[in-house]
Amino acid sequence: MASAAAPAGARAGGAPAQPRPLTGARLGLVAFALALGTFMMVLDTTIANVSLPTIAGNLGVSSDNSTWIVTAFAVANGISVPLTGWLMRRFGVVRTFCTSLALFTIASFLCGIAWSLPSLIIFRVLQGAVSGPMMPGSQALLISVFPPEKRATALGIWSMTTLVAPIMGPILGGYISDNYHWSWIFLINVPFGFFTIAICWANLKDRETPTAKVPIDTVGLALLVLWVGSLQVMLDLGKNADWFNDPMIVVLTVIAGVGFVAWLIWELTDANPIVDLSLFASRNFAIGNIAFCLGYAVFFANILLLPLWLQTQLGYTATWAGLVAAPSGVVAVLLTPLSARLSGKIDARILASVAFVAFAVSYWMRSGYTTYAGFWDFVFPLLVQGIAMSTFFLSMLTISLDRIPPERLPSATGLSNFTRIVAGAFAASIITTAWDRREALHQGRLSEAIGTNVPYQMASEGLMNLGMNATQAAAVITRQMVGQAYLLASTDLFRLSAYLSAGLLIIVWLCRRPSANGAGPVAAD
Repeated sequence: MASAAAPAGARAGGAPAQPRPLTGARLGLVAFALALGTFMMVLDTTIANVSLPTIAGNLGVSSDNSTWIVTAFAVANGISVPLTGWLMRRFGVVRTFCTSLALFTIASFLCGIAWSLPSLIIFRVLQGAVSGPMMPGSQALLISVFPPEKRATALGIWSMTTLVAPIMGPILGGYISDNYHWSWIFLINVPFGFFTIAICWANLKDRETPTAKVPIDTVGLALLVLWVGSLQVMLDLGKNADWFNDPMIVVLTVIAGVGFVAWLIWELTDANPIVDLSLFASRNFAIGNIAFCLGYAVFFANILLLPLWLQTQLGYTATWAGLVAAPSGVVAVLLTPLSARLSGKIDARILASVAFVAFAVSYWMRSGYTTYAGFWDFVFPLLVQGIAMSTFFLSMLTISLDRIPPERLPSATGLSNFTRIVAGAFAASIITTAWDRREALHQGRLSEAIGTNVPYQMASEGLMNLGMNATQAAAVITRQMVGQAYLLASTDLFRLSAYLSAGLLIIVWLCRRPSANGAGPVAAD
């Protein structure tokens, strides 16, 4: 029997005791609260994006400067996420998660009352920094409160919130900005944050994990801040700065590259690394995370590309562009419980294959879009995407966390989330740059094709017969040509996404079949 002086959750001899899973209504309430915590954090990564013009106008700054509102959160969050494992070993999973959630709620309130752009940026840095443990913490706690045989259900709940939040972000952000003051995109977190804290602390405080006075790896932390900060700023600002034609982007890239190599060497050789890279010794964790990150990068790039095209070229408002994607979230929510039930009976690699095939079909359907496509033409491929979403996160988490022991789950989930965030940052920068460059290529080819031919002359004369002068007719034709060029650029990228998704099937099957409940030691296999 453990002595009274032993830390909570420890047996005599120092071996961690696993608390009993929750049951009944208490389990449902805690699962809902943990999922809500994840939803709030993921929502805030996208909810401000569509509101930037409104915020910039209200604070009296340019739209270019307002992008720092997004960059500040991304940089701070990217740095703090991989620290989750160390924080939870030092202070305990429950305490770290609840503290992070409380600070996130306070930071959200401060963002909502920001009186200038500099103050909002500072509060967004704070919000991103304190929110790092929220996603990995909720994931680890969900797994711990469910019985081992229902681990797939826990991952399914977490997956639903992670999938739906990025889709709901632009919808809520656009609706709030169009109908209320922009500050409510942040203030909406406050009541939900306090509710979640109350539920989680009341029900989980007696389930705290063992803690240890782990020394902080100051050199590793400094190098992490250096290379992740440089990388995030480079990726967020590179497009507007014309990438490597700007000396600042070149310097940031060099700092990020050198800093990453130095950090990698240090973490692999230090006795108490700030990030536990030894997890990559597990084949499923390493290969699973590669497939997870690449699949998420393609998915994230496409949920950015479609609304961008709809709003800039087809005249959709932010709200309607968000509503186009909403049905895919509904399908994902409806099918995820079924996927979770099947996960314990079917090889997770098969479910992952279903996800990548559905993604590929969805992207291929989008490659047939025209400029005359209507609302339902956009919705149908996204319904297919909803099928993919319902199995993608669940299956990839099942594979990558296979045989990770419970005491290492916080480090594993933190590292997995960190790599996925970095992959998403790369995807966002690459897709927007590729879209503009493909448009320029197609516009040049279209200009050469129609510049002096008969159809151009006939179209110009027809427009002038309608009362336009030569300049106005040329402007109308040019606008149509630009629209066609952006259409061709979009369909090119949709088609490429379909090929990439199909190719990821190969990587999935390089993993071994996950065990039934995912428990077990991490071995170099």
